[in-house]
Amino acid sequence: MAKGKLFLIPNTIGDTEIEKVIPAYNLELMNTIFCYIVENVRTARRFLSKCKIANKIDDLQFFILNEHTNPIEYKQFILPALKGMHLGIISEAGCPAIADPGAEIVKLAHLNEIEVVPLVGPTSIILALMASGFNGQRFSFNGYLPVKPDERATRIRKDEQRSRQEQQTQIYIETPYRNNPLIESFLANLHPETRLCIAVNLSSSLEFIKTRTINQWKGKIPDLNKQPAIFLFHAG
Repeated sequence: MAKGKLFLIPNTIGDTEIEKVIPAYNLELMNTIFCYIVENVRTARRFLSKCKIANKIDDLQFFILNEHTNPIEYKQFILPALKGMHLGIISEAGCPAIADPGAEIVKLAHLNEIEVVPLVGPTSIILALMASGFNGQRFSFNGYLPVKPDERATRIRKDEQRSRQEQQTQIYIETPYRNNPLIESFLANLHPETRLCIAVNLSSSLEFIKTRTINQWKGKIPDLNKQPAIFLFHAG
């Protein structure tokens, strides 16, 4: 029996029109998938509904994959593909397996000779890098910085030194309700001439992307509490 494929299905980053960021090809493929691996069933169902897939949402099977999922369960998630059915992974926002637990399922799929198919769609990391004006050949996506202020400050200064020495762009994400404290840490610990890019609500009608030096940002920081954002800096 031929195995099914594992499709990595990008989600919108925010409240964006499906037609603006999701290719029609993706929508067609979703009509062939009846099993999905998702972080949150409610938001996944909402996304699929917005995509106007032909299949009835109530007929679909969902496996929940998040920080609370026991790795022992992972093998159950790929069983449909081993039986010949296609599988889809949908992230909460953007592309699956990028700063996302979906990477573990992709790893398991490769180990079981299941074909992995990444689909085109929005990713805030690359969109922000494109719009920043920073080095797009040498960059490091660092994910989340430490929550404790002293540890975060140490890490920021270390990353700035690396940026300066290697001409490397540093990229970060943060839980939206911690955006403002993170920005304050950047202002307090980066050199005044280091350039910081703040990219918020990418691909939506509320999109905001600005690159300024730390000196120029002081006194002009918008309130980013609870807004999806990407932060980049370059110490040229």
